[in-house]
Amino acid sequence: MKYLKGTPFVSAFDNSLDAFLPEQWAMEGIAILMENMVAANLVHRDFEPLFAKYGDVVNTRKPAEFKGTRKTDSDDVTVQDASATNVAVPLDQHVHVSFLIRDGEETKAFKNLVDEYLRPAAIAMARFTDQIVLGQVYQFLANQAGGIGSLTASNAVQLITNVREVLNVNKAYMDNRSLILTPTAETQVLQNPTFHQAYLVGDGGTALENASLGRKLGFNTFMAQNMSSVNGQMTTQVGAVNNVGGYATGTTVLAVDVFSVSGPLAGQWVTISSDSTGDFPLSYHITAVNASPATQITLEYGLSQAATDDAVIKAYPTGLVNNIGGYAAGYAKSISIDTFTNGGPTVGQLVTFGTDLDRYTVLQTDGSTYMVLDRPLFLAVSDDEQVNLGPAGNFNFAFHRNALTLVIRPLALPRAGVGAISGFANFNGLTMRTVITYDGNAQGHLVTMDYLAGIKVLDTNLGAVLET
Repeated sequence: MKYLKGTPFVSAFDNSLDAFLPEQWAMEGIAILMENMVAANLVHRDFEPLFAKYGDVVNTRKPAEFKGTRKTDSDDVTVQDASATNVAVPLDQHVHVSFLIRDGEETKAFKNLVDEYLRPAAIAMARFTDQIVLGQVYQFLANQAGGIGSLTASNAVQLITNVREVLNVNKAYMDNRSLILTPTAETQVLQNPTFHQAYLVGDGGTALENASLGRKLGFNTFMAQNMSSVNGQMTTQVGAVNNVGGYATGTTVLAVDVFSVSGPLAGQWVTISSDSTGDFPLSYHITAVNASPATQITLEYGLSQAATDDAVIKAYPTGLVNNIGGYAAGYAKSISIDTFTNGGPTVGQLVTFGTDLDRYTVLQTDGSTYMVLDRPLFLAVSDDEQVNLGPAGNFNFAFHRNALTLVIRPLALPRAGVGAISGFANFNGLTMRTVITYDGNAQGHLVTMDYLAGIKVLDTNLGAVLET
């Protein structure tokens, strides 16, 4: 990725070359942060250099659309309100990295300290922020194209234009569209001549030299290592559509054959193929069943492709929340889980709770006992509440910049006299606070870099998922 170079704004301090000058760490951290973020640089960002605290709510705006009207020579023009919908975004994510520079290391030059400590810390913050943004991909599953396992080098153009069609039908703006691919999907796409042969690409060979996909088929195309890619090491329950005439696109209530194991359950995630081969299915969420075992299921959103009689349905594993007292709305830390008998969660996987519609992405997990999600819980979850895992596959994200917003604010600097030195820098919609204190027990300087963030979907019509 290329970025315009510029000088970050830094709060006024003495121009010192001291290796522990906090504003110097903040300024360098911003530069490294921007170099290493992918998704966070592609979405709408709401930033003001106003100090905030955890839990504050920022009111950003979703612009209203105008519409064309007719008039005659004798009519006045029709004046439309230039209004916008208020969108409240809580600053409920305190992104930070802390590290200790022990006394024996502090004699190193600032450049050496940057390479050893600051660069890895800033890269970790960039990765975590990208995970937060990319984790919103599952909010757009009602707009899906492709099919799990469908992507090959030869059909890459077809599948990308299919997801482009989804956005076009939803009247998503044509400019500022991005497509984020998983590493696996990028490998297939780069093997298609359209994306690397110089005479087709028209870039003099840069795509081939740098493995950069650039702007193709109306998308600014990128690969992100944090884009949701879920392996298939999960045992599924298998059933099928039970309707001689099959079901058309958009259908939400389906008759099904009894599954191989009792189920499926309300809240469970399934994939549904177009026919009995079971090839290239898409992802759906069951909101209701008629019985146990079920012979009819209701889907949260309609079929994205028609399904014939005996089209294969696979239901993905469920587990339970494992915490007496459950977890309150707004809880943002690790969630304890258990009773996954057919394979637990993996990083990048979709998760829902009970029959709630709120979708989350797993950012960290050991696969069986805990998971950390892309954002705090919107609703409370109780002990032993059902945990529903999403399907395995590659979930590539196509979106317009205004599909979602990332709100970032700096935290206030510590008061003078509390034994901390601090500074902050902000540039191009990003901010970084650095606080340095001396830890007498550990015999070193504790450095903390942080900022507040909040993420919010603005318009689901402006995003789509390419499942491969």
